[in-house]
Formats: sequence, C-alpha cells, structure tokens
Amino acid sequence: MKPQDIVFLVIFILILIKRSSTLSTIAGIVCLVLSIPLFAFWIFFTAQHLVWYAIAFFILSIILILRNR
Repeated sequence: MKPQDIVFLVIFILILIKRSSTLSTIAGIVCLVLSIPLFAFWIFFTAQHLVWYAIAFFILSIILILRNR
C-alpha cells in the first residue's frame, strides 16, 4: 500500500465519520485538480489513482446526500 493510498483512506474515513457531503465534494474536486498537472507530466499511475479517489469521494457525497433526505 502506497502512502497516497493511506492518506486517501484516512481522509475518506474522517469525512465518513463527519458525514459531510460538502467536504466529500471538495475533496473530490481537489483530487481532480491535483491530477491535471500529473497527467501533463505523464505521471499516469498517480494521476489515475487521484481520479479514482475523486470518484470515490463523489459517490460518498451522493450517498450522504441521499441518506440525509
């Protein structure tokens, strides 16, 4: 497990505990913004993982929004 995976899991669990769809959405957007320069520099492995992390944060946000209704 790489350090980026550990950081993702810690942030994901903290957002899950806090149950904040806003924080989850912001985290997803930050992951996408951080992946853009990595794709430009041809660092595909890390950039691809950041995109997957963004998807996970967006799905978490959708689940939290639906659960609150």
